[in-house]
This record gives sequence, C-alpha cells and structure tokens, in this order.
Amino acid sequence: MYTTKALPGVARRTVLAAHAVPLVTLPAALWRLAFAFGLPVSEMPIPHAWQVLYVVGLAVITEGLALLTLGLVRPWGETVPGWIPLLGGRRVHPLAATVPAVLGGLVLAFLLYRAFWSYSMHIGPEGTGTSGQLALLLVCYIPMLFWPPLLIAVALAYYRRRTAPPSAGDALREDAA
Repeated sequence: MYTTKALPGVARRTVLAAHAVPLVTLPAALWRLAFAFGLPVSEMPIPHAWQVLYVVGLAVITEGLALLTLGLVRPWGETVPGWIPLLGGRRVHPLAATVPAVLGGLVLAFLLYRAFWSYSMHIGPEGTGTSGQLALLLVCYIPMLFWPPLLIAVALAYYRRRTAPPSAGDALREDAA
C-alpha cells in the first residue's frame, strides 16, 4: 500500500493532489531530456551545447518546482528545516508559502494554456516531426495542463488549514499529551 508522510489534519485528496503535481510534470521533463540527448522525439535539432544545457536545466527546474508542492502537505512546509542557515527551525508564515504558490499557479496557467492555444492555432514553431513524434509530444505535455489547478488547490488547502482556528478536538489532544 502506498503511504505518504503528510501532516495530520491534511485531507487525503490534498495529499494526493500534492503528490500528483510531480507526476504530471514528469512526462514533459522526460521528453525534454530525450530531446536534449538526441533521441528521435522531434525533427528539430539542438545545434549548440548551451541549448542542450538550457533544455536539461528546464527539465530539472520544472521537476524541482513541482516537488516543492509537497512542502504544502509536509512538515518542512510549516517549519524551515534546521539545515538552512539563519532560518532553520522558524515557522513558515502561511502567506509566505501560499502567495508564491498561487501566483506561480496563475503564471503557469497563463503560460501553459497560451502555449497550447498557440500550438493548436498553428502559431509558433513548425516542424514538430512525424505524426508519431507529435503524438508523443502531446502525450507528454498534456498532463502539464493539470499542474496549475492542482498547485492552486493544494496551496489554498494549505492556507485554510494553517489559518483555521484550532478546533475543540485539537485542544483535547494537546491536554492529553
């Protein structure tokens, strides 16, 4: 059985949404890596080494940012890990995590949905390749469209959970401890 190390009080659907974010970005990251290393996923070549580094960096940064969503359901999203200089051990203010997550989700939504719209209207780069290469590109990139709504939903759940007044059950558990 798959288990997650989420905080108590985090709804299961929120935990699942947070864990889905890195999974919906993974196919696009793998496509980018295949493209960067010359696998036949596109007819467009990468002529310069800096472009390979850019594409690989984009794949790594995308996955890194997607993995940050897990912080909204894990302890390191509420208390800064001790190994971080100057901030380690301090509580994370709810807005310090929520505002960047929601703004990031909105920017992602704009960029991703605009890119898909442009591509569907044949505005932008041509020469994707064969129909098989186009199908692979779509299969790898369509899941990315779920990233913004999942991120925003998890961020809003994080904010509600962190700013909700303590319930009577919370007070009873603290008294028992």
